[in-house]
Amino acid sequence: QVQLVESGGGLVHPGGSLRLSCAASDITFRLYDMAWYRQGPAKTRELVARLRSGGSANYADSVKGRFTISRDNAKNEVYLQMNSLKPEDTAVYFCHARLRMEYWGQGTQVTVSS
Repeated sequence: QVQLVESGGGLVHPGGSLRLSCAASDITFRLYDMAWYRQGPAKTRELVARLRSGGSANYADSVKGRFTISRDNAKNEVYLQMNSLKPEDTAVYFCHARLRMEYWGQGTQVTVSS
C-alpha cells in the first residue's frame, strides 16, 4: 500500500525556518515527480513546489527565493526547506507523488505567527 508520510510542521515566528520531510513507501520513488502543495484557511489547495524525476524544479511565485525542494532517492524522501516564513505561508502542507497515478500524504500543519 502506497504511503506518503509528512513530518516537520509546527509553529514558527515570522522570518523563521522549517524543513518538511515526506517519506514514501511502496513506489519506485526515483521515477515519480514529487511535489508539495498547501491549503490555507478558506483557500483552495495550491502547488508550492515540484521536483521532477529528471531533476527540474518549479516553484510558486509566492515562495521563489525562500523555499527549496529537494529529494533523496536512496531514502525515498522529499524535502521542503522553508526560509523567511511569512504569516501567509500558514497552511496544511501536503506531499504529492505523480507518475501514471498520483498519491497524497495526510498533510502537516505549518503555522507562522508571532
